[in-house]
Amino acid sequence: MNFPFLQGGGQLAHIIAAYDWSSTALGPMAGWPQSLKTTIALVLRSPAPIVTLWGQQGVMIYNDAYSVFAAGRHPASLGANVREAWPEVADFNDHVLKVVLAGASLSYVDQELTLHRSGKPEQVWLNLDYSPITDEAGVPVGVMVVVVETSAKVKAERRLRNEEERLRTMFEQAPGFMTMLSGPDHVFSMTNHAYAQLIGHRPVLGRPLREALPEAAEQGFADLLDRLYASGDSWSGYAVPFTVDAGDGSPPRERFLDFVYQPVRDESGAVLGVFVQGADVTDRVQAENLLRASENTFRTLAQTMPSQVWTAGSDGRVDWFNDQVYRYAGVPQGQLDRERWRQLVHPDDLEPASAAWWAGVEAGVEAGATYETEFRIRRADGAWRWHLVRALPIIDDNGAVQRWIGTNTDIQDQKSTAAMLARQVAERTAERDRMWRYSTDVMLVAELEGWISAINPAFTRLLGWEGPAVVGTSLYALVHPDDLEATRAEMASLAGGLHTFKFENRMRRKSGGYAIVSWTAAPDARFIHAVGRDMTAERAAAEEMRRTALALQQAQKMEAIGKLTGGVAHDFNNLLQVISGNLQLLAADVAGNPRAERRLDNALGGVSRGARLASYLLAFGRRQALDPRVVKIGRFIAGMEDMLRRSLGEEIEVEMVISGGLWNTLVDTTQVENAVLNLCINARDAMDGAGRLTIEVGNAALDDAYVADYPELKPGQYVMIAVSDTGSGMTPEVLEQAFDPFFSTKPEGKGSGLGLSMVYGFARQSGGHVKIYSEVGNGTTVKLYLPRSLDSEDAPLPPESRAVIGGRETILVAEDDEGVRATVVEMLSELGYHVLKAGDAAGALSIVDSGMQIDLLFTDVVMPGPLRSPDLARKARERQPGMAVLFTSGYTENAIVHGGRLDPGVDLLGKPYTREALARKVRHVLANARHKAEQSAQLAARRVAVPAPA
Repeated sequence: MNFPFLQGGGQLAHIIAAYDWSSTALGPMAGWPQSLKTTIALVLRSPAPIVTLWGQQGVMIYNDAYSVFAAGRHPASLGANVREAWPEVADFNDHVLKVVLAGASLSYVDQELTLHRSGKPEQVWLNLDYSPITDEAGVPVGVMVVVVETSAKVKAERRLRNEEERLRTMFEQAPGFMTMLSGPDHVFSMTNHAYAQLIGHRPVLGRPLREALPEAAEQGFADLLDRLYASGDSWSGYAVPFTVDAGDGSPPRERFLDFVYQPVRDESGAVLGVFVQGADVTDRVQAENLLRASENTFRTLAQTMPSQVWTAGSDGRVDWFNDQVYRYAGVPQGQLDRERWRQLVHPDDLEPASAAWWAGVEAGVEAGATYETEFRIRRADGAWRWHLVRALPIIDDNGAVQRWIGTNTDIQDQKSTAAMLARQVAERTAERDRMWRYSTDVMLVAELEGWISAINPAFTRLLGWEGPAVVGTSLYALVHPDDLEATRAEMASLAGGLHTFKFENRMRRKSGGYAIVSWTAAPDARFIHAVGRDMTAERAAAEEMRRTALALQQAQKMEAIGKLTGGVAHDFNNLLQVISGNLQLLAADVAGNPRAERRLDNALGGVSRGARLASYLLAFGRRQALDPRVVKIGRFIAGMEDMLRRSLGEEIEVEMVISGGLWNTLVDTTQVENAVLNLCINARDAMDGAGRLTIEVGNAALDDAYVADYPELKPGQYVMIAVSDTGSGMTPEVLEQAFDPFFSTKPEGKGSGLGLSMVYGFARQSGGHVKIYSEVGNGTTVKLYLPRSLDSEDAPLPPESRAVIGGRETILVAEDDEGVRATVVEMLSELGYHVLKAGDAAGALSIVDSGMQIDLLFTDVVMPGPLRSPDLARKARERQPGMAVLFTSGYTENAIVHGGRLDPGVDLLGKPYTREALARKVRHVLANARHKAEQSAQLAARRVAVPAPA
């Protein structure tokens, strides 16, 4: 170490030597003044904590002892300005520097400061001595500070003062009286407030007992103290009477005191005085006197009572019974005290009765509870009889039990009656439970607010809900949303005290769906008791009956319309046939006359529209003669796309959605085409000629739940055709009438009202179904369901030739309408055929019987007379087996159509027909007949060629 003044300076000397003082106001150590070096040498060698504060900034240099005091502030404080080293006491140190650098000294004893020595606030007490350090010229240049921490001493002194104060406070505020009598004359040296209150706040301090309280001396207390002072013995007194003079002229008061005289000795054992401590128990003594008087009164009354009465102490020990107990038990007086009463208790009841009593005693001590139990007591004749045993604790002002008063009441008769009633209740409860368990009606108990409290098994059987799943939940959670308002109103009526009879609502089943329940219910103070009967089947039967009646009405309506349309169609189609046929015949006469040809075309167009209306009527009445074939309907609908686009116009966007894997269906494709076209035209009109039309084709399954609302519909697999539009939609009122014939929302003259009727009739006649889904403003979707066919698809029909081909065969025309007959005869004749004619079936059969060879019988289906057309055809073929038969009619009735379909092997040409259709159909029927004849001939030839078995 190169600086001699640091020699022997401890750990801090090394730290000071290594410190870079050039960065401080002191500068390098070599330039320090001699006064500073001398001071530092003294500081470092001192065992006391010392620090020097050099210069106006108070640069700190300290010794090892101070570093211990500085704790966490060391070594950062070395070389630091004192304000920076101890910022929490900066103002204090600023004052010290100012005063001491001015030449004065300062000293503080037990100075209280708050320092942050270890990073957190710490309250400390210090002895601080500040002395100026002068340079060679005597000018103060620094401050020497001696720091002695006195925190432990200050805290100990404060604890001592606090303890003395606490003891004085306890002595003064003690609830019992205290006083200190010093010396043989028993001079009062200390008294507390309670003692002063006892003696009437008379001035006694510093005075002998005999002088201060002469009445105490007169009552012998001074003599007693003399003896105790002389012997050094202590003495205790309980409820000692003391007549005290109030000192204010009022009469003396008698008090009762519990107190102790305790001699106080010095270190040698000599008695210095007597410490007196006690309590004024006058109130207690008076209460005990009153209690004894009360007990005497109570026992006198208890002896006169007819009831069994007993008492027990606060500890629960029975100490007295009245005479009624002894007379009842037949034992001498005093033989039941303490625990001997146990001999009267039935052995089976003794342990629980005893346990209940001691539990009651404990509870009574804790909370002032009453004791009550039942057990059997032996009567004098040996009979065991049930008693109700009650006991009430007598509680003092402090809430403690003073004693117990109890009674025994014979309840054997009540027990017997209660047992009988319990049996009756059990029987009725069992009966009610049996009713609850085995009733087929739903039983329910619910709170007035609707919370379910209990359900019977029938509830579970009907709705599927187990008790734990619904008990505690709201009844309303099971009610159909549409029935909630009515159910809440009925529950409110029940809560008001009214009864419910045959109120119906729908309750949700666990498995889904709802059961219709008819409720009868009655309320009590808290609950509603309800019995419900399942009306689901009954209502379903009623609904089924209603639907059946509606279906019957609809069937009768359809039958009536069918008959009407059949009759109208027959006559109307005959008229159309006459008009059409003659117009076609007239066409040859006006050939080359454009004006006449145009008029003929218009007239023929009207005939075509009339025929279409008649066809719609027949379709709605399910009187249309269908010619069904097994087809892939998706391919058929896709084939209609070009025709539909042309028919609907460019403003209608058409989208086809044809699902893969479509099932086959057995339908009349002509009628399917008419139905789809009708639906598309209706959609176009609903969209005012512009919008989006979607046609979907897919497989569908209709289940039992769906078909339940449609008696004629069977559950199963169907092919579905859906036509959807983005049009105006339908109101519920329009939707309800949509299928009615002649109902239309289009302007007058814009629609016949038969389009949807035709679709409806065709679907029903085909064994299918049609359903409309529509909302105002959201468009309409019509779904047409056609039954699935498991048969293979039929081969497609060859395209019809447009060429009109006649022939030379002989045709017999049987037609009752003369106009039709004349027209068709002329048309066939122009085609080259040899034509025979008859006005009815009988006439036609006569011609057949004449033997004339006839190639084709062309007969109306419905003609007057006893011989029906089918019978005519059958008999004609019997006479001429190779004869072909072609039927024609505007309405077939059930002659050749059954189940809405042509009978097998029957050919029909519907009226009205064109000359071209007649020509093609005649050639088709003749060709089929010729083909069958050739097959029969070949078969016969093969039979002849086969040799007979040997």
